[in-house]
Amino acid sequence: MNNSRFAISLHILTLLEKAKGELLSSEWIAGSININPVLVRKELGNLRSHGLVNSKEGKNGGSYLEKAADQISLAQVYHAVKQDHLLGVSKNTPNPLCQVGKQINMHLNTLYDSTEQTLISELSKQTLADFSSKFI
Repeated sequence: MNNSRFAISLHILTLLEKAKGELLSSEWIAGSININPVLVRKELGNLRSHGLVNSKEGKNGGSYLEKAADQISLAQVYHAVKQDHLLGVSKNTPNPLCQVGKQINMHLNTLYDSTEQTLISELSKQTLADFSSKFI
């Protein structure tokens, strides 16, 4: 997940939590994050497909949290945006005749999986409400 999707999604969710049910437009959210509203709408669509947000269309439309913030773990957010291994993957094919090359991907995958499980375990201990409470 070597990208900014987790940070953007958590920013969106925190804004929605702070809005306490008020509908927020993608343009308003984009202004806070300082990104294009199209990217916000893309992430909102993804968060909606994972049951974390919902939206009302139209002139006075916007997005809101689908669940209470204390019912959304940061691990759920991570799973919603996860695309690749946390530490990335090698783009080259190692030499299968090399002692290291023929086994490197297997050992990297084991390392990555255990590291990611540690991360998910830590993220599971914190909710969106916990995270949002840090913003005074």
